Amino acid sequence: MLRFAARRALAGVAVLWAAATLAFAALHLLPGDVADAVLGPNSGAPPQVRAQIRQDYGLDDPLPAQYLRHMAALATGDLGRSYQFGLPVSRVLADQVGPTAELAVSAAVLSVGLAFCAALATGGRGGAASAIAGGIGLLALSVPSYWLGILGLAVFSFRFGLLPAAGADGPQALVLPAITLALPLAGVLAQVIRQQLHAIGDAPFVLTARARGAGERRLLARHTLRHAGLPVVTLSGWITGALMGGAVLTETVFARPGLGRVLVTAVGSRDIPVVSALMLVSAAAFVVVNLLVDLAYLVIDPRLRASGAVT
Repeated sequence: MLRFAARRALAGVAVLWAAATLAFAALHLLPGDVADAVLGPNSGAPPQVRAQIRQDYGLDDPLPAQYLRHMAALATGDLGRSYQFGLPVSRVLADQVGPTAELAVSAAVLSVGLAFCAALATGGRGGAASAIAGGIGLLALSVPSYWLGILGLAVFSFRFGLLPAAGADGPQALVLPAITLALPLAGVLAQVIRQQLHAIGDAPFVLTARARGAGERRLLARHTLRHAGLPVVTLSGWITGALMGGAVLTETVFARPGLGRVLVTAVGSRDIPVVSALMLVSAAAFVVVNLLVDLAYLVIDPRLRASGAVT
C-alpha cells in the first residue's frame, strides 16, 4: 500500500507542476502590462516608474528565467507577493479561505444529504414517484447555478426580505449561497444513487438476504445503501472540482468574500502570483481528494488488495 501511495503522490506532484506551468504560460500570453496591475487603473505613472516596477519584479528578465525563478519559489513554498494587494499571497489566501471552506463544506453536506434522501424516498420504486424524482433531479442539474442564485435573491431577499442578499455575516447569509451551490450537485448524485439502487436490487447477495427473511429496511441499512454510496466516493474528485468552480460564480452573485472572488479580481488585474497560487491550491486539493478516494477503495473493497493492484 505504501508503494501505491508513493506512486500516487508522485503523479500528484506532476499534476501540480503542470498546473503551475499552465497558469504561468496562460497569464504571460495575455495582452497588457503587469506594471498596470501594480500601479492600479488610470495611475498616470511616468514610464520611469513603470520601468522601475518591472525591474523590481524581474519582469525584464527573459521568460524562461522568470519561469525557473517562479517554479523554484513555489518549490520552497513561497507563493510570491500579490501585485494588487501588496501582500504575501499566502496571507491573501489565508484571509479568504475561511468563507470559501464554509460555503463548500455546507454545500457538500447539503447536496449529499439531499441526494440520499431523494434516492431513498424513491429507490426501488417505479411509477410516478420515481419519474417525479427523476424530473426534479434533471431540472436541478440542468439549471445553471448562477440562475438559481439570482432567482433565490429575487424571491427570498428582495421580494420577502427573509434572507440577506449579500455578505457573509452569520448563518443566514450562508443559506442561499449553499443551496445555490448544492442543488445541481444533489441532482447529479441523486440520479447516480437511484440508478445504483435499481441496479443492485436483483443482485445475488440481495436475493440471498431477502430469502433469509431480511426486511426492506434492514436490507437497505445493511446491504444496498452501502453499495449505492460507492459511486459517491468515486465522484469525490468531481464534486471537489464542481464546488471550487461553483464557488467562483456563487461568491460573485452573492458578493461573498472568498477565494472565488479573489480569483476573479486577480484574473482581471493580471495578478499572476495570486492566480498561479489559486490554481496550485485547487490542483493540490484535487490531488489530495483523489488520493484519499484511492486509499478509501482499498478499505472498502479488499479484493483490490488481494489482486496485487496496489503493491
